[in-house]
Amino acid sequence: MSGRLLPVLLLSLFLTVGSVQSQGSSQDAFIIQYLERRLSQMEERLNQCEQNTASLTQKTYDISSEIRSYLSATDIEIEEALLEQQIKAAELDQLKKKAKIKMEKDCSAALTQIKSLKIVKKVGDTSGSWFRDPSEGSAKVYLLSGIRNNTVLEFVSLQSFAERITTPPAKVLQLPFHWQGTGHVVYNGFLYCHKADTPNQIQKVDLLNGTVVDSTLIPGAGHVPVYGLNLNTYLDMAVDELGLWVIYADPEYGGNLVITKLDKGSLAVEYTWDTQCRSRDAEGAFLICGTLYVVYNVHYGGRSTIQCLYDIHDTIHSVESPVMFFPKRYTSHSSIHYHPGDKQLYAWDDGYQTIYKVETRVNDQTTAEYK
Repeated sequence: MSGRLLPVLLLSLFLTVGSVQSQGSSQDAFIIQYLERRLSQMEERLNQCEQNTASLTQKTYDISSEIRSYLSATDIEIEEALLEQQIKAAELDQLKKKAKIKMEKDCSAALTQIKSLKIVKKVGDTSGSWFRDPSEGSAKVYLLSGIRNNTVLEFVSLQSFAERITTPPAKVLQLPFHWQGTGHVVYNGFLYCHKADTPNQIQKVDLLNGTVVDSTLIPGAGHVPVYGLNLNTYLDMAVDELGLWVIYADPEYGGNLVITKLDKGSLAVEYTWDTQCRSRDAEGAFLICGTLYVVYNVHYGGRSTIQCLYDIHDTIHSVESPVMFFPKRYTSHSSIHYHPGDKQLYAWDDGYQTIYKVETRVNDQTTAEYK
């Protein structure tokens, strides 16, 4: 401000001084001194005014900054409080779901031994999947040969399947899409399978008419094969005494196996558990009463062993359980399915359809949880 007024004042002074000099007045010196003093005083006041303005501007900026900081901190505290509430609510909801799964059915069986082996038949490709519908009253057997197809074979019974010439002939079901992998199951007359060319989509098919009645995407699944020795399967469905499951490997969790409980009707995710069981060198897995048992082998085929387990009830631990061996035979399983009704494993071993009987014991700790 003083920079703009000073030239004007100097010009006015110059004109005044010139006028006074031209008059030759005796008061010239006095007037000049007076004007110089006034000019100096005005300049000082202008400088002071400018300093006061700058100081006020700085104080206003400082106050504004403090207000912004306070509001920002308040917003962060509010957001953190809301986030904490949401996390607690989610954890509570998951605990309720987990408790519901535990209390849904009295299930206290724990695997102790793979007891015996029966080779039922040799049919189809070297890889495939076969199993019985575990729903009560069903004797039907299903076979899906290969790692990608749209065909499902349905047999009226295990005896019919085992015959050299099947009577009655198998029912051939053609699906409106291709499935992939070997991780399929049939439950209550519905096929649950991984739809080909999708990373993590499960299809639910009514086998009475071959129509898709529902589907779902499994979050976090389908990025890597579920088992290191079974590279064509990305989603492995399973059924046990507690219901329907899906097993997969999560690369963000070190490639370890993850199990997710699904509602068999709506396919909604009920709960998910991250396990410590690695997918490397695994060839298959199954669940018994909510406990995951992972089967390991070697690349060229050897004696399959169960070396890792995960119990959702946290009553059985791998470190406390001995390694369990399959019966003495060089094997290479492309699928293993547990039937909770007859307590048997239905496995596909290089084109051989085999059955393993399992021996279980009552897990007293789990039984106590249900009481």
